[in-house]
Amino acid sequence: MSGERRVTLADVAAAAGVSVALVSIVMRDAPGASAATRARVLEVARQLDYQPDSRARLLRSGQSRLLGVVFGVMHPFHDDLLTGLYDAAERVGYELTLSAVTPRRDERTAISGLLQDRCAALVLLGPRIPSAELATLAGRLPVVAMMRTVRQRQVDVVRTDDGRGLHLAVDHLVALGHQNIAHVDGGRWLSSAERRQGYREAMRGHGLQAYERVVIGGFGEEDGARAARELLDQPPTAVTVFNDLSATGLLDVLRRHGLSVPGDISVVGYDDSSFSRLAHIDLTTVAQDIETMTTLAVARAVERIEGAPVAHREMVIPPRLVVRGTTGQA
Repeated sequence: MSGERRVTLADVAAAAGVSVALVSIVMRDAPGASAATRARVLEVARQLDYQPDSRARLLRSGQSRLLGVVFGVMHPFHDDLLTGLYDAAERVGYELTLSAVTPRRDERTAISGLLQDRCAALVLLGPRIPSAELATLAGRLPVVAMMRTVRQRQVDVVRTDDGRGLHLAVDHLVALGHQNIAHVDGGRWLSSAERRQGYREAMRGHGLQAYERVVIGGFGEEDGARAARELLDQPPTAVTVFNDLSATGLLDVLRRHGLSVPGDISVVGYDDSSFSRLAHIDLTTVAQDIETMTTLAVARAVERIEGAPVAHREMVIPPRLVVRGTTGQA
């Protein structure tokens, strides 16, 4: 019936209990899913009457209403973003086609695959290729970079105010009485410099520069675990962490070494990834506004496709603090 909402990949993923990315792999008959998972996803798709041939139908019509999305399989937060992007695209009558960056498939390969799919525009989640390459790519089709600053006027940007996010985290900890607050950064990962600078500015704003301590981290659990072991020599009373995934690795090491969270040490993550809300993690974190970011990213891609005038190339979204169980009084 025409009045019914069309079933999306996100609906299939939710019903099957798997990620949107994994459903995309199954529907494209690409490698990366076990036989049992593939069978389960296909059965759920059949039950929901999901129609996986819409991309081919769009291409045959001669009007590509496809938005290509590059994401990283190692980033749980990217899966949260994909769900929002599917919802946003459906609202404006566009389809998504996904291309993954994996440990054995780099970003340039992922982008190349989407160019072959005749996408009308690209949405790149945290792209790491040089800005000049992004500008060259934007000369071929509209490009929206999410979660990264790009100083090239050809490339549109939708990102969170990461500096502000660390101010929120530090302000919260100071309000709880903490002074000895460390920061585990993201190493060479995107947004790391801005979050690190936000931490330093916030500490100095509270007159706590004597307590500044930055430990090199990264985006993964193992990075947070390594940073935690370094902090154990002289534990702070609180720590802000580059992202939620790294924070979970840090939490695990702290607890294994007999430190109570938040009794002995408070921890603040970043992203508000879906797993941070699980009862056994219950992570205080800085939330990126997924709905606003994904809605704006899709809207900007469509504006560029349709040749609409654009007032501001870069859209910076304010974050918000979500207080859960890993922060407490000093």
